[in-house]
Amino acid sequence: MPTFDNTDLLLPPEPGLRALARELYALAAEQPIISPHGHVDPALLAEDRPFPDPAQLLIVPDHYLTRMLLSQGVPPSDLGVPARDGSTVETDGRVIWRRFAAHWHLFRGTPSRLWLEQTFRTVFGVHTPLGPATADTLYDELAARLAEPDFRPRALFERFGIEVLATTESPLDDLGQHAKLAADGWGGPGGRVVTTFRPDDVVDMEFEGWSTNVDRLGELAGEDTGTYAGYLAALRARRAAFIAAGATSSDHGHPTARTLDLAPQEAARLFDRGRRGEADPADAEAFRAHMLVEFARMSLDDGLVMQLHPGAVRNHNRWLYARHGRDVGGDVPQATEYVHGLAPLLERYGNDPRLRVVLYTLDEDTFTRELAPLAGGYAALLLGAPWWFLDSPEVLRRFRETVTETAGFYNTTGFVDDTRAFCSIPVRHDVARRVDAGFLARLVAEHRLPLDEAAETIVDLAYRLPKRVFNFGGINQ
Repeated sequence: MPTFDNTDLLLPPEPGLRALARELYALAAEQPIISPHGHVDPALLAEDRPFPDPAQLLIVPDHYLTRMLLSQGVPPSDLGVPARDGSTVETDGRVIWRRFAAHWHLFRGTPSRLWLEQTFRTVFGVHTPLGPATADTLYDELAARLAEPDFRPRALFERFGIEVLATTESPLDDLGQHAKLAADGWGGPGGRVVTTFRPDDVVDMEFEGWSTNVDRLGELAGEDTGTYAGYLAALRARRAAFIAAGATSSDHGHPTARTLDLAPQEAARLFDRGRRGEADPADAEAFRAHMLVEFARMSLDDGLVMQLHPGAVRNHNRWLYARHGRDVGGDVPQATEYVHGLAPLLERYGNDPRLRVVLYTLDEDTFTRELAPLAGGYAALLLGAPWWFLDSPEVLRRFRETVTETAGFYNTTGFVDDTRAFCSIPVRHDVARRVDAGFLARLVAEHRLPLDEAAETIVDLAYRLPKRVFNFGGINQ
């Protein structure tokens, strides 16, 4: 991993604790990065082309950044975000960079500022502070770095110390980029870059173009998706194709954590209503809920780890969605219920240790009340790291404080960066390792954990746990 110039970043301020945390952090810092869930475009590494200008790399695709400026009246089009409605957007990288720099003060105290500043310093070796007066200087320094061979994607992958990076693709993806990675010795089963099976666009009847997507699913799989049985067969076939491309997990981004264990006939009736265009929102929710149980059943057959990312109200900002599409900052979290929602799945499979279901949340209130007790009581459940709106230093600390006493460390999965921003990967993992070092140092100082056990634990959290949980040593290792 890159060397961080501020040794004590995020470590406890009290000298005794800080000394312990430094010792523990040093052990974590030397571990390779396991990035088991994220949204980096596999073409980035398959094609290994030079990055574009600094704005196109660091600002345009980062909805953490563009949504903040939108909240202050700066439209995404002024920051180069592509428009789906054909409207004009800014294309000059320097203009975008200057506009962003003029609003840099908006990010004071946010993790976005921390990540971006650490990316400048530790990835690019650039220490010019960002601001309106320095925008051009910083832009030129970054652009000069991007022109160097050592800053091509694969060279950075090596320098970041990434052992495994998982991307995320739809069943409708032909996995051509992953085939290229495999041909180059980078992908395939056991590879350095692997895919993840994300079937939301063929499961969620409220997804735009769902029925057309189901037709396409059948074409790719060679199955008749006009019937529910054919639809299930097509999903199994695509899962097999993803496993052949290196996938070790699936991912499910449902609005809620609700599950249902329906009889096949009832599931088929819901599917048929959806295919006829007659499904209402209740039907769509029931079908999504049933499919989570169906996917758990498939996971027992093929070994894929099952990730559940519920709780996002997608495209809440309808104007933003209409103009720029999905995944550009228009989503917001909602309260999410797990105890009753997951009960049908857990009743069926929760005590089967062959199944791994990794739960995430956008509802921090559920850490202590629901998630930790569930993970601490079912063999199939594990807790994923704080995600999306919660992947900040303060919430990472609160996560350890609120779940460890009930679920322990070993019902969690280590850090998951869930990022599209490739250059931020080592920064985000470093932040999580520093937070864990501080938490473990406090346990040692309070005589609740011996130092040797804390040392073993931080290496587990940084490296061994995510590698084991996500089967990066072979299915069900």
